Amino acid sequence: MTSAIQSNRRRNSPVKPNPIDVYVGARLRSRRSVLGLSQEALGAAMGLTFQQVQKYERGANRIGASRLFDLARALGVDVDYFYAEMSDELKATCPSHAAGTLPESQLRQIDLLGNRETLDLVRAYYRIGDPEVRKRVHQLAKSLAGFSGP
Repeated sequence: MTSAIQSNRRRNSPVKPNPIDVYVGARLRSRRSVLGLSQEALGAAMGLTFQQVQKYERGANRIGASRLFDLARALGVDVDYFYAEMSDELKATCPSHAAGTLPESQLRQIDLLGNRETLDLVRAYYRIGDPEVRKRVHQLAKSLAGFSGP
């Protein structure tokens, strides 16, 4: 089967939206309604058509991170509003939830990257002008930490 035919079949086949996208869309619709905004008014404020707002509210289109941030600001809520009160059952429908979360050691490493001390150290390291000195500082830090990685 050619890729054009496969692509056409995918477009014409009914694909169920992700339940989390549907939930986020419902929260969007709820907040918009509470504020008394029409889909047209919200769309105009966001530079969207009312059809785009409609698709977001049904979960037919996923809302990207920057768009969700902008929607939250326009509706006077924090981004977490869209996920608030989500049931554990709904969270379990997320494919990545079934796979589990990152190991605790990896989560700690990610947290370290946002640490002020880590950022200061990285900035200072890259201010060392001489590449050879920088290389020796790198080797020293690894040696002190007992790290034998690359």
